[in-house]
Amino acid sequence: MTTRWTHVDSPVGPLLLTADPAGALTSVSVPGQKNGRTVQDGWRHEPAAFRAAEEQFAAYFAGELQEFRLEFSTEGSEFRERVWNALDSVPYGTTTTYGEIAARIGAPRAAVRAVGGAIGANPLLVVRPCHRVIGADGSLTGYAGGLDRKVRLLTLEGCLP
Repeated sequence: MTTRWTHVDSPVGPLLLTADPAGALTSVSVPGQKNGRTVQDGWRHEPAAFRAAEEQFAAYFAGELQEFRLEFSTEGSEFRERVWNALDSVPYGTTTTYGEIAARIGAPRAAVRAVGGAIGANPLLVVRPCHRVIGADGSLTGYAGGLDRKVRLLTLEGCLP
């Protein structure tokens, strides 16, 4: 199974997009990202396969798109997939907390750390809005892409001044 990839320029740095052979987006990574992907030998560079994604990223960063409409495919444990699906329901321009995500998936309050781990492992930065998750006290807690990027994304969406 060959992974296809391209880079897309963005205000938060170059985005590395990968897709499976069927064209479903499998990851969005940024340089220096914790556990982010890097181009591997045997991958095929196919910018044309990502035109729709590139257009949607351009519209998002221009403030013209609030919800991505891309086919994607992720692989994670059942728990991670539940957490990632809960991220999809966090609306543009709003934030939520790790505890609220835990409650959405029916996990006990004690699972907040596990929820944080799953959010940190989100393979689809920006598309699956893990940047919208903040600490219970309103603090801008960790972001795999770096807190500076989290601030830029939340500012773009109007969550921060």
